[in-house]
Amino acid sequence: MKSLITEREVLEAVKKGNKTITVTKNTLVSPLAKDTAKQHGVIFTETSTTMPEFKSEGNFSIRRIVIGNDHSAVAVKNLIKDYLLSIGLEVFDTGAIDNTPCDYPDIAAQTVRVFFEKKASFAFLIDAVGNASAMTANKFKGIRAAVCFNEFSARSAREHNNANVLALGAKALGDETIISIVKAWLTTAYAGGRHQKRLDKLTIIEAEKLK
Repeated sequence: MKSLITEREVLEAVKKGNKTITVTKNTLVSPLAKDTAKQHGVIFTETSTTMPEFKSEGNFSIRRIVIGNDHSAVAVKNLIKDYLLSIGLEVFDTGAIDNTPCDYPDIAAQTVRVFFEKKASFAFLIDAVGNASAMTANKFKGIRAAVCFNEFSARSAREHNNANVLALGAKALGDETIISIVKAWLTTAYAGGRHQKRLDKLTIIEAEKLK
């Protein structure tokens, strides 16, 4: 069955601050919707109707993602959240819902706590650049947060470092790049092998009580 995007859906996306609407090959977009989207700078991003081959690890649920954001990244959070839901993933939203100023340490810390509580596979953190949220998340034992800026960095973080938290910059990346990073992250498995001995050393450092 084909879905239809009308002017109403485009205007609702604009109202929410979203600049991207996810569609499939079967989606019909009305001429008025196309004109309205062009007028407001909204783009249509095509996604496959088939589920990507996600890589499951340990006792954590690959279909469960926790996502958090500060006030600078509400629109980008909604973009990612809509994509995750569209491919059948379970999403726990711990982020800001509007542009009322909030503090990234509070959001990042709460997101990591829910990540452990829900036994999710990954947590996604979004602020203006990504660094601040990653710094906070990496204070928690067992967290390996990586700031990614393209598909290569996302695949490397997963394959080489077994990263479990993805940090993104809402003001540093475009919508299409962000979705491509999320896709690369979700479909890349940890390679193990020679990389494990390095992670083991990281775990030893993490356990040290430095003075």
